[in-house]
Amino acid sequence: MTTSHILIIEDEAEIANYLRRGLVLEGFQVTVANHGYAGLQAVRETTFDLVILDLMLPGIDGLEVAGRLRAASDIPIIMLTARDAVADRVLGLERGADDYLVKPFAFEELLARIRVQLRRRQTSQTSEILRFGRLSLDTAARELRIGERRVELTAKEYDLLELFMRHPNQVLTREVIYDRVWGYDFGGESNIIEVYVRYLRQKLEANSEARVIQTVRGAGYIMRDE
Repeated sequence: MTTSHILIIEDEAEIANYLRRGLVLEGFQVTVANHGYAGLQAVRETTFDLVILDLMLPGIDGLEVAGRLRAASDIPIIMLTARDAVADRVLGLERGADDYLVKPFAFEELLARIRVQLRRRQTSQTSEILRFGRLSLDTAARELRIGERRVELTAKEYDLLELFMRHPNQVLTREVIYDRVWGYDFGGESNIIEVYVRYLRQKLEANSEARVIQTVRGAGYIMRDE
């Protein structure tokens, strides 16, 4: 079995060493970068399976690093921060983080979240074509086509659409969507689902296609043909 290679971008040496030692003992290969620019350079030079990214970094902060990483690849990103406000978590996830852990945290929880992200990545790399109406979603290439038209999706747009396409004609509640796509229950404090549903609709309906992601008032959303 191939050893997963994890990049830690963390400027606090004590935390970075703690994480490195723990992950090495769990069988991972680990590289540490102590600031954002070093982390970005490491990703350019080496293939990693996951990034653990601190929010507060010298030079460029974790949000900027996450945005640049996400623009270049779909590598899983777990963001670490001392900020626990919902708005901060939403901002981190919108910039491209796949998960978010507030300091201080238990190493066992971080380890569990790492394994979840690695499993998701492995599953997504197994080729499968999901179809709904004129939509065709290649899960290995993470590519959407509507008929012959190729549609560019961000990482979270893709994750949300894949969830809908795996559960057609089924009402998905906000709680289910938060859990499956973002891994959090933000309750009534965030409109992040509405934002991403709007993004998806704009792309799916760009050529006047019929709406397939529909709002079920008071319940959630459903993918169906009218």
